[in-house]
Amino acid sequence: MSTVDFNNQILAFQDPLRGFAHSLTANREEAKDLLQDTMLKAITYKDKFVEKTNLKAWLYTIMKNTFINNYR
Repeated sequence: MSTVDFNNQILAFQDPLRGFAHSLTANREEAKDLLQDTMLKAITYKDKFVEKTNLKAWLYTIMKNTFINNYR
């Protein structure tokens, strides 16, 4: 998968991820930061994503783990 395709696919999940981030943080600004951290990690670790697997689940896992590690 090309970088452009990957970026377009993760951007498609931005709105649902924003809602999930808000449910985790209960704060709009922290949710925005968490979403930004998640997107950055997804782009940074694109090579770790296995094609033809569930991108949505991978993104949600990144967000959940980031929240657990940084936003408790």
